[in-house]
Amino acid sequence: MAKAKKTVFFCQNCGYESGKWMGQCPGCREWNTFVEETVTPSSGSSSKRNVDRGQNEPVQLSKVQMNEDERTTTGIGELDRVLGGGIVQGSLVLVGGDPGIGKSTLLLQVCRQLALQGRQVLYISGEESLRQIKLRAQRIGDISDNLLLLCETNLEIIRSIIEKKKPDVVIIDSIQTMYNEEVSSAPGSVSQVRESTGVLMQIAKGLGVSIFIVGHVTKDGNVAGPRVLEHMVDTVLYFEGDRHASYRILRGVKNRFGSTNEIGVFEMRDVGLVEVQNPSEYMLNGKPEGASGSIVACSIEGSRPILIEIQALVCNTNFGLPRRTAAGTDYNRVNLLMAVLEKRVGMNLSNCDAYVNIAGGIKMNEPAIDLGILLAVVSSYKDIVISDKTIAFGEVGLSGEVRAVTMAEQRVMEAKKLGFETVILPKSCMGNLKNVKGIRLVAVSSVKEAIAAIR
Repeated sequence: MAKAKKTVFFCQNCGYESGKWMGQCPGCREWNTFVEETVTPSSGSSSKRNVDRGQNEPVQLSKVQMNEDERTTTGIGELDRVLGGGIVQGSLVLVGGDPGIGKSTLLLQVCRQLALQGRQVLYISGEESLRQIKLRAQRIGDISDNLLLLCETNLEIIRSIIEKKKPDVVIIDSIQTMYNEEVSSAPGSVSQVRESTGVLMQIAKGLGVSIFIVGHVTKDGNVAGPRVLEHMVDTVLYFEGDRHASYRILRGVKNRFGSTNEIGVFEMRDVGLVEVQNPSEYMLNGKPEGASGSIVACSIEGSRPILIEIQALVCNTNFGLPRRTAAGTDYNRVNLLMAVLEKRVGMNLSNCDAYVNIAGGIKMNEPAIDLGILLAVVSSYKDIVISDKTIAFGEVGLSGEVRAVTMAEQRVMEAKKLGFETVILPKSCMGNLKNVKGIRLVAVSSVKEAIAAIR
């Protein structure tokens, strides 16, 4: 006797399940996100399956065989850096980003590089036709016949083709267009996205196929669908940056096979995405000379030091309440640093508007740029021009002290490589810089000392 279908309400934002509709989701506190979906109850046959007892016995840790994860380099150095050295066999990678940011372009370039290496690649699209994919591929360059294209959204058909062709890498563009016939809800719904990702995970782990999944994002920048989607995959990559600008940043949010702090920098050109080998030089391109309110700071992303230009504009306010604006960094952190200047240095900023910007549109929240933000605000307020050959980094505390940061030697060597002559840094970091020569180091222990160093 067939079991009756059940109606369940799911939150489109976080995947919270409820038996009735609610205006506000108890899980994520978002409003009007519940949708009604029909769910067929499980037949319960899983409890009657024959289980191979030998494969489910507990094993001692010392007897587990360790094999080095076989990685396949993509031919794109910035992507390999974020992935932790290359594509791991049988891994499931989720790539998210705003529309038009370059997700499909990057993955098609990956397909081209892998196909030129002799790897069998299958590109499955549920959004574009074969002609549209070829038009984009012609901009990238010649592609080997090892790349196979397929326009399909039925996961059962996709599974059979993967089992038949046995490719090394599969691209799914996008997960919101795929559907599983066993799930009665529409493609793109919470149930379909969750179940479809589960099927792809079984294919990846069972057949040893590396699968890349493209995921749409919500207005908040998160991957659309249930939050459990990010927990199911091995790696989560996010494309950041303004799609109207030329640069793109690929950031690893989750990675079971490597670090999650690495970033890859790309530039969008007419031939596709091009790697930016030296992001520091790229971010400092166009820096004004002889202008107050500008200083170069150093931030660490993973193992890579990146020099960025911090700009500040402080002017008298026309209203009773001064305005504060921060672009590229934490707004609350800027307010905190300005409060430190008022209390510890005696600067009257309560009657001034303050605008802080990290040039190039990049977003940085590392505490090491605190000193750079503070000196840029002082430079604009007092109209002091900071030398173009000066760089500053350090964390600022509420007492006005300049605290130590990690990887100070790498920051100083990056500044030296790009031709900077003076580095303003925390005094507590000097113990790790005894062997650094050829660049002037100004050690400061308080905000007052740092301000005196730029006069």
